Amino acid sequence: MTTTDTAEPTLTIDELAARAGVTVRTVRFYGTRGLLPPPVLGPRRVGHYGREHLARLALIEELQHQGMTLAAIERYLKRLPDDLSPHDLALHRAVVASWAPEAVERVTREELGRRAGRPLTDEEVDRLGAMDVVVPDGDAYRVDVGLLRLGVELLDVPFSPETVLAARTALLEHSRAAARDLSRLLRDAVAEREAPEVRSLSAHMHPLVVQALLTTFQRSLREELREWLDKEAGE
Repeated sequence: MTTTDTAEPTLTIDELAARAGVTVRTVRFYGTRGLLPPPVLGPRRVGHYGREHLARLALIEELQHQGMTLAAIERYLKRLPDDLSPHDLALHRAVVASWAPEAVERVTREELGRRAGRPLTDEEVDRLGAMDVVVPDGDAYRVDVGLLRLGVELLDVPFSPETVLAARTALLEHSRAAARDLSRLLRDAVAEREAPEVRSLSAHMHPLVVQALLTTFQRSLREELREWLDKEAGE
């Protein structure tokens, strides 16, 4: 595992398992199957894990929730680039969660922290609420499960809540426009087919389309940032 400023290996295997809500045995099993990168070895060869491992465990959990077998999960993870950051992995998890109908659950404050992968302060819960990820509901919270991990990752981004909300609005606007155009193209392509075949094709194409959109967006954003940074460096 390559360490970065955003993914320093600071967790022991017991701490990682507790944060992810799995057993130590599960972490070790995933490691032997290549689903998790090896830990960084510290003094006395004690393994240390970072946010990348936590994000990968969350992605694996979501893939299992969607009904994928272990072999299918292995194939999915092998197709991902090796240098994905925890934020990138959180985006992939959000995409995987979008394959299923919207999943909103009512959870306690304690369960909210477990689902988030870390304890949350009152201020952080308020910020998640501003992102429409968490909604207070009496003595509990209604949580958009598919967006929770992504929202938690955004808590560590040094932007104001106003900037995050503006970015969310822009993403929703453009993603809905892309969804309308793609839906129109797909409807035209299957207009002459029988309804059962159309439903089967739709179920098959949905994850492929959203993964293609994510990959295209990541590349476009990387190019835009590179051009901006090159321009700043030249001035």
